[in-house]
Amino acid sequence: MIKSGNRWTGVRARLRCAALLLALAPGAALALSELDQRIAQLQEQSNLDPDKALAQLLELQAQMAAAPARTRAERLVQVSATQSYLRRYDAALATAAELTALGRAQHDDAIVALGMRARAIALAASDHANEAYALALQAEKLAYTTGDKAAQARAATTAGSLSTAQGNFLTALDQLQAAVQLARQARDVPVLLPNALQQLIHLHVRTGEREQAYAALAEMEKAVAAQPAPSLAIDAKFMEYEVANRFGQPQRALQALLDNLALLRKLGERRMLIAMQVNISDLYLKQHDYAQAAHYASEALREATDRQSVRGMAKSRMNLGHAYLGMRRVAEGRKFYEAGLASLDQSGRNADLQEALMEYGQALEQAGDMAGAVQAYHRERKLSDEMEETQRRKSMLELQQKYETEKKQRQIELLRRESQVKGAELENRRLEQRVWWLVALACALASGVVGLLYRKVRHANARLEVKNIELKAQSTLDPLTALYNRRHFQDYMRALPDPRAPGASQAAQGAPHGDDIVGALFLLDVDHFKHINDRYGHAAGDAVLRMIAENLRVVLRETDMIVRWGGEEFLAFLPAIPRHGVDEIAHRILVGISSQAIRYQEHEISVNVSVGFSPYPLAPDGAPLPWERAVNLVDMALYLAKSHGRNRAYGVRGFENFHLTTMEAIEQDLESAWRAGYVDLSVVLGGEPDTPSPSPSEHHNVVPLKQAAQKNGR
Repeated sequence: MIKSGNRWTGVRARLRCAALLLALAPGAALALSELDQRIAQLQEQSNLDPDKALAQLLELQAQMAAAPARTRAERLVQVSATQSYLRRYDAALATAAELTALGRAQHDDAIVALGMRARAIALAASDHANEAYALALQAEKLAYTTGDKAAQARAATTAGSLSTAQGNFLTALDQLQAAVQLARQARDVPVLLPNALQQLIHLHVRTGEREQAYAALAEMEKAVAAQPAPSLAIDAKFMEYEVANRFGQPQRALQALLDNLALLRKLGERRMLIAMQVNISDLYLKQHDYAQAAHYASEALREATDRQSVRGMAKSRMNLGHAYLGMRRVAEGRKFYEAGLASLDQSGRNADLQEALMEYGQALEQAGDMAGAVQAYHRERKLSDEMEETQRRKSMLELQQKYETEKKQRQIELLRRESQVKGAELENRRLEQRVWWLVALACALASGVVGLLYRKVRHANARLEVKNIELKAQSTLDPLTALYNRRHFQDYMRALPDPRAPGASQAAQGAPHGDDIVGALFLLDVDHFKHINDRYGHAAGDAVLRMIAENLRVVLRETDMIVRWGGEEFLAFLPAIPRHGVDEIAHRILVGISSQAIRYQEHEISVNVSVGFSPYPLAPDGAPLPWERAVNLVDMALYLAKSHGRNRAYGVRGFENFHLTTMEAIEQDLESAWRAGYVDLSVVLGGEPDTPSPSPSEHHNVVPLKQAAQKNGR
């Protein structure tokens, strides 16, 4: 039995798509023309018979030539809504583009915003969530410039729904509460209020706010009762089911679905019958009423077979198999459940298949088939491992793409700066040529004129010197933080003595402990920096980066090199510190940054960082690594800090058993190399802002990972 909340996902999403696009319609007056009334009727029909409604909406194109712009826009809204409902996403996007073009031609920002939102809804329905969300926020901003409360309510409803889907619940709450308030005032478009309330209820259900969900449901039921639209009544009953099912009222949830089923049958609407019957079967399974569960699952299977719905047949077969297992009809139950699982497997819906396998194993265990339950468990574990591996590869690919993009951006920036420098040099050469021509001319004229021109030459050279100084500063400093830039650090490291040269210090011999003096590399990355930019804006993000730069200047010494490595990353190179003090400096960095906060507008923003670090140079098997490879290892340690909880530092302390591995293998997967005992790591945990720094003899926040691995049997 797949969780009942998922049964309506596809149908509900398409209903919401249609409802949202309807809510986007420009401010319609209460007195509608005959053509407007016909479009409104077809909108209601599209929820029940979308194919027929779409055909009739397209036929209205011939009557649009003399129609007002708002009427033409309303028809395009309904065409796009119905195309998205029927999953004809390319057509829906084309219609949305036509709608946007109409608004621009009419210089009507409300219609332009409407077209942008229609595109956002089609993108969201076709699994392009990020692009859809960004477009919806742009359209919302545009709609708020129109001064139309109805347009603002529509904009806030759509943006709030997509914010909920993105998991931005605080933003969604602000948007949807504003949408409800505006919809109450926009009485000339009565459908706005139930639509806004539906999205607000959905948000409260997802965030577990019981009282707010029931209050919004009561208001939605009252608003729907005043409108004779069957689709709104269906939505209201489904929201009653969703709220009751979420907050522990199974009988009320069941009755809401039964009422909806009766209404669908009365309307002759078969499109949603399968999902409705499967949901009812789910609720009966939860109540262990296996006879009723089997009855509704059988009805759903017949309906799905008639309509050739592969997903509907899979879900109804699994529910029917679950019911038979509950009635101890094990052979029949396994037959139907396995058939449903096979359909899910063929469809490639691995998440649903994993959940179904877990429930299959539980049902077999309850039916007494322990061998079958164990087999189902192993199938689920194997699938889970495959999904985790797929996700890991996807994450690694995304990370690689991110670094490649940043690398290209850095290269472009370097080329741009080099071009500026070359341009300045050419300008300087032209200026010098002009000066010398003037000098030659002055010599020919008179000695007095020569004196005057000499003063001009001195002035020009002074300007040239100032410009050269400015160019040098620009080439070495980051303009935002006034820290050194990456290029300067690379030049600096290339100029250092090669640690592989004869006579290298003890730091290059790879000793894991001791009080010798070493260098150290620290690479920092701001935790959840994208969230700060998204929530407060890029100006707030820049303020955070400047705050971190100032804190690093306080925490570290004037002799230490602090570099803005790129984006939200910083690098610090300490040329000479005691080896035993490396962990302490990592702790000072973590606490020093997390203990500070900045005020931006009305918000107080505090951040944490994750850190990768190591002594420098690193010398596996007595052979010092080039600084580039040392930075790469520190970057991999930073990735471990990110992936193991953030607000902590991972340090590469040294190497063990190096004769059993290679540096290339360690660089391929640092965590695996540590687990195999080839790398000695330590973790410095980020404490609370008021946590005192540990003394050199009391690193209470340092976890020696090598020792922990040995305790586990290595």
